[in-house]
Amino acid sequence: MNNASPIDVAWMRRAVELAARGIGSTHPNPVVGCVITGKDGHPVGEGFHAVAGGPHAEVEALRMAGDAARGGTAYVTLEPCNHTGRTGPCADALIEAGVARVVYAVPDPNNEAAGGAEKLKSKNIQVEQGVLQTEAEAVNHVWLHSVRMGRPFVTWKFATTLDGRSAAPDRTSKWITGPLARADVHRKRAECDAIAVGTQTVLDDDPELTVRDEYDVPAERQPLRVVVGDREVPLTAKVRNDRAPTLILPTHDPAEVLRQLDDHHIRHLWLEGGPTLAAAFLRARLVDQIVAYIAPAVLGSGYAAIGDLGAESIDHLRRFKLADVTRLGDDVRLTLTPLDPQRTH
Repeated sequence: MNNASPIDVAWMRRAVELAARGIGSTHPNPVVGCVITGKDGHPVGEGFHAVAGGPHAEVEALRMAGDAARGGTAYVTLEPCNHTGRTGPCADALIEAGVARVVYAVPDPNNEAAGGAEKLKSKNIQVEQGVLQTEAEAVNHVWLHSVRMGRPFVTWKFATTLDGRSAAPDRTSKWITGPLARADVHRKRAECDAIAVGTQTVLDDDPELTVRDEYDVPAERQPLRVVVGDREVPLTAKVRNDRAPTLILPTHDPAEVLRQLDDHHIRHLWLEGGPTLAAAFLRARLVDQIVAYIAPAVLGSGYAAIGDLGAESIDHLRRFKLADVTRLGDDVRLTLTPLDPQRTH
């Protein structure tokens, strides 16, 4: 929508801000924000989708607005749903509230929930699409990517020394980075639905793969732990404890891993474990984002962060787009995205 008024842009921007509050807690649902203005154009309600199974953003905003929503406008970051799941259709809630106009940013790509805009129009409600669509897509990019591509969004995370080493020759790899970087990893883990490592990482490091706070206390919500590979995972391994659910996938095929995780409604996979697993996903072009933590240290020997990608000359160099650089104490976090289109499975 290229002719959006400054008022429409302002209220949609607020809706985008609200949507961001749900990141990491709405699995497997999208993050959505909503603002309701009354007949006079002043805000009367706002809300966001906070947790799966809980009220959607429109319902929260309408609850705050009450009767003041009648004849007003609803600004929503995602097309109001037309689906009955654990909650009722938001399109119906807007109709019952008597709003006169609905402005939304992004069409819903989920066939099960789409159709809200047409239902609203059928009730003579003015509907407009596309206000701040780019911004609304950015805040909800993981969910949108997963639904559109039919597989989880994949983030490969690794920590390395300046010379690209992720482990010493004896395979020890703890504390390459400092406490601020390690705390940041836990914050980002908390935003994902699943954490994957290979069996070699389990055997070498025995990681627990849980989200913990600065006092090492596990978070209430834990991502699914995924172990990839056909080696036997010891019964005493920390990934088998009761602090989080665990799925063991005896395969070396990244596409098969994503197919099975999609069956488990996983939207965002946090790929942590090992150079072999990382190389497999990169070779398959199934990495959508890289989060690299670089420590101001060198080893001079040991294990590289990434395994063999089959490059035989500099012509095979793979480049990525730098999206963000953040300093965390003496460490640096780089966030990158691929330059080439990703496969759809």
